[in-house]
Amino acid sequence: MSVSRTRAAWSAGLLAAVVGSGLLTAAPASAVAGPSAKDGSYPFVAKLDIGGERGCSAALVEKQWLVTAASCFADDPAKGFTVAAGAPKLKTTAVIGRADLTRNSGTVANVVELVLREDRDLVMAKLDKPVTGITPASLSFNAPLAGEELWAAGYGRTRSEWVPDNLHYAKFTAGAVKDTSISLTGKAEDVVLCKGDTGGPAFREVGGRYELVGVNSTSWQGGCFGNEDETRKGAVDARADDIAGWIQSVSSRTLLPRSSWKYASYTASGYFAGGSNDGKRRMDLFVVWKDGEATLFQGADHDDPKQPFSAEYKIADKGSYWQDARAVTGGKFTENGSDGITVRWASGKVSTYMHVDQNGVHDEKTLRPGGGDNPFWKNARLITAGRFTENSLRDDLLVLWEDGSTSMYSDIGTKGLSGWTQLTKADNGWKNAAQISAGEFTGKKTADLLIRWNDGQAQLFPGVDTAGYHGSRITVRPVGSAWKNAQTLTVGSFTAPGKGPNDVLVGWNDGNVSYYPGVDAAGTHGEVQLVG
Repeated sequence: MSVSRTRAAWSAGLLAAVVGSGLLTAAPASAVAGPSAKDGSYPFVAKLDIGGERGCSAALVEKQWLVTAASCFADDPAKGFTVAAGAPKLKTTAVIGRADLTRNSGTVANVVELVLREDRDLVMAKLDKPVTGITPASLSFNAPLAGEELWAAGYGRTRSEWVPDNLHYAKFTAGAVKDTSISLTGKAEDVVLCKGDTGGPAFREVGGRYELVGVNSTSWQGGCFGNEDETRKGAVDARADDIAGWIQSVSSRTLLPRSSWKYASYTASGYFAGGSNDGKRRMDLFVVWKDGEATLFQGADHDDPKQPFSAEYKIADKGSYWQDARAVTGGKFTENGSDGITVRWASGKVSTYMHVDQNGVHDEKTLRPGGGDNPFWKNARLITAGRFTENSLRDDLLVLWEDGSTSMYSDIGTKGLSGWTQLTKADNGWKNAAQISAGEFTGKKTADLLIRWNDGQAQLFPGVDTAGYHGSRITVRPVGSAWKNAQTLTVGSFTAPGKGPNDVLVGWNDGNVSYYPGVDAAGTHGEVQLVG
């Protein structure tokens, strides 16, 4: 087996050393009969230059991580694909988002770390900087089916080009699906994977998204430049679908630490980024930063408790209208579609974005206009949406006012702010509340209210509903606890999907981030450090 080499290496007359015989390492597309991709097409596909000696392809699966073939980095691919973890032996440069290599589009970054998957020809490659402006490929959790049509793309040879300057792509048909591999056959007679396609993606297109299914590993390369006498054209990919959780877990390592969390103003949880994988995906986190930027962190599908999020999406740029937000909470306001966000703005305006996803906030409903003759809601100091009535939605809004009184607004998705109930009158003691969030900690029919007080104490008010607060308060953190240093606090389902929101995620005033899984009436049960 051998891997394709760069133009510099070929010009040095190394053809005889790499042609070899038998089953040759290869990868997606760049098919012999496949068309050249227009610049901007399939921007998640990357070109790798490995020490000026080898050329491979790869796929961006997170802003700072590629997935590719381990054999690209092996000393001798013919003897296997084992490579040492850590920095690659040879300087490796990745070009991402540049279908036409003669242009200056996309991003150029260096590979600084390799994380090997030991049971197949697949490796994760960390970049020295996150890639912006390019949407990574989605991960498929569904196995390919025999006979399924898949796309493949890469920068390898064609029938007539030794080292093409363009990304090529073509359709393939899935054949035998084994534990770690899948066979591919070109849909057209002259479609085949060639040298340089190694490490490129095999993927399906679903609703405008590209789902990674496999990574190109080996091919007979029949008809490729330099291999014209070979008639066999089949190829084998390393499967990626069955290890999608592992890929997420690896790529999540750099996700949260990239942000400066001491500048987070508000956080809210919900299922914003679409449906979960068989109910396994964790809640997403919506963050508003002090400079007006807004970010969505997508909940992960894997089981690693230390990596609850798997992707980051920018919702708004610095200086946006989000710098005028004064209280933010996430909820489920309709039976169908993604969860949404309710916001109290500096002007006193209250609005609900019925749906939030990777592309932004949608379907705004103004619940109360701000400014002018409507200054009242400027006094809404803290808000949280929760399931405070017995329907299944988290669409009831609990408000703590400046005077220490509390109110409930039921079913705001359909009723707006007309379903008002006063829970408690003005109370100076409630003025000491620093943060509030709704969760399901005690197994009551309705949600519990979590309050973090200025002195560091945290308490649960079990089973809150329109009739008010019931039973005794439950202390989950004592007076003087470290929670007095909490800058943001959000309840969500970050570890055990399907059990309801009972994990408490805290952003600390020193920029660290951690969460407390499975909080209940007995208190907190350990802390998982995410940043710091």
